[in-house]
Amino acid sequence: MSYLVPLICTFFISFYTIKFTKPLAVKIGLVDLPNMRKVHVGEIPLIGGISIYIGVLTTSMLFIDSSRELNIFLVAAAMVLFIGILDDRYDLSVRLRLVAQIIVASMMIFGTEIYLTSFGHIFGFIEFQLGPVGALVTIIAIIGGVNAFNMIDGIDGLAGMLSLVTFVSLAFLLGRVSNDWYMLPILFIASISAYLMFNLGWPSKSLQKIFMGDAGNMFIGLTVVWLLVVGSSAEVNAFRPVTALYLIAIPLMDMAAIMYRRIKKGGSPFKPDREHLHHIFERIGYTRKQTLALITTAGAALAFIGCAGDIYQVPEWIMFATFICIFSIYTWALSHIWLILKWLRK
Repeated sequence: MSYLVPLICTFFISFYTIKFTKPLAVKIGLVDLPNMRKVHVGEIPLIGGISIYIGVLTTSMLFIDSSRELNIFLVAAAMVLFIGILDDRYDLSVRLRLVAQIIVASMMIFGTEIYLTSFGHIFGFIEFQLGPVGALVTIIAIIGGVNAFNMIDGIDGLAGMLSLVTFVSLAFLLGRVSNDWYMLPILFIASISAYLMFNLGWPSKSLQKIFMGDAGNMFIGLTVVWLLVVGSSAEVNAFRPVTALYLIAIPLMDMAAIMYRRIKKGGSPFKPDREHLHHIFERIGYTRKQTLALITTAGAALAFIGCAGDIYQVPEWIMFATFICIFSIYTWALSHIWLILKWLRK
């Protein structure tokens, strides 16, 4: 139970950070206002990401052995958090955000010399080596992860719950091998749990609502992909690269599908709309709580399949082919959802 004290400390640091920073956020205008895409009442402080970072930063310095890799991660995370705060406050352009994300990703990769070198045996007996393009692929993966969690953050609790599923899976897989990284996802579990209490108003509605903001979901996306890269690296070898697809399956599939549909319609892949998975569930007739429960359950089920496949050493090509099938069915179903519903209601 060596993780219990860090877990408790992180939770309370994040919890009280929220309490103390809410009035300041309102004062400086770091709030979310309702509009055509955002259906909520009043000004909601965008401090979830700040509280998560402060909780993780404080306890990581106390409970995780200092290393160059960890320090670079914390600095990079602070940078992406700051970019997110600016975006929350001033609504930065997509181009500026992407440039900043590339700089942060490059700093992490070339500072730590950790990046993807292989996709494993996803095509059978021959290992898919990345060679010199591994660093570039890792930068693209980090940008993809950052934007996947940014895009999925559309209803209360969704980004938080899906990231919680991912961090629980990472804590389990990283904890199975001897390494210095397994404590980090545990700290995130505690910190995100504190945020979700305010975001969802649980167990008491007296906990006034806050949002994660772009600062929070970009920070979480960066961390998730970084831990996936570290965990699948040859040095740590906590899980195989193909397993990573299952741990972030819902945000990844939702981002890929929605960007494909936007491009197909001739629009920008980054232009916001109301065509995400959670929007479709709501239009079908599910409440937001039901939508949250269903999508979180699906994310947990896919993460469980990924972990089980890794534990029982299911061949990587089978895991990859299965994921591609799931993604193909997912994309087809969302593109034909109204025809499917019409057929089911006959």
